[in-house]
Amino acid sequence: MPSSPWSSTTADKDFVSALAEVLDPADVRWLWITHPDRDHTGGLWPLLEAAPKARLVSTFLGVGIMSTEWTVPLDRVFLLNPGQTLDVGDRRLHAFRPPLFDNPSTTGFLDDRTGALFSSDCFGAPMPSLELATSTDVRAVGDQVRNFQLLWASVDSPWVHQVDPAKFRATVDPVRAMGASAVFSTHLPPVSQPDDQLYETVLLAPEASPFVGPDQQALEALLATFEPT
Repeated sequence: MPSSPWSSTTADKDFVSALAEVLDPADVRWLWITHPDRDHTGGLWPLLEAAPKARLVSTFLGVGIMSTEWTVPLDRVFLLNPGQTLDVGDRRLHAFRPPLFDNPSTTGFLDDRTGALFSSDCFGAPMPSLELATSTDVRAVGDQVRNFQLLWASVDSPWVHQVDPAKFRATVDPVRAMGASAVFSTHLPPVSQPDDQLYETVLLAPEASPFVGPDQQALEALLATFEPT
């Protein structure tokens, strides 16, 4: 295995130690990367080192993107495309393309044993506090979660404002039809027993207000409020 592309940090070691409290990393056989954005791959290398028997599940494009930063051990890669299924022994993982995504290699999956659906960035929402971001159920956020999700869709998937709503629905309805028992987005507290509101909110994304970030004038106005150092 090639040397690590980045130096091991205390956070990396703490991460692996925390994992070891739940299960033995040596027992891990599969690592699924929904897409290779940096906020999703930061802990990948220490995981590969701690779990030497694990295969890295990704797409051809996903591996290619990761390869621009570090040498991916191809003998440990398992390529899986949306629409295909991975048999991991006691369950099957059904790969699919989430309706909303910010990376062309994004692949979510449904665990057919538990009904858990991992949607990558889809259904995400920026949380107003650390307490809410780390809550165990999205219902703790309250009614505002809908507005937060539409803001996230506009920021993370700006292309959604250019799609035909009817054609977009054709990508949402199959996910709804999976009948997930829980939805896990990488940017949202868990959603247990998701109802139609989760899917109906996403369907509003094409018509939501596009996100427009601050410009230079706004930045200079902000800097003018800072105390001199």
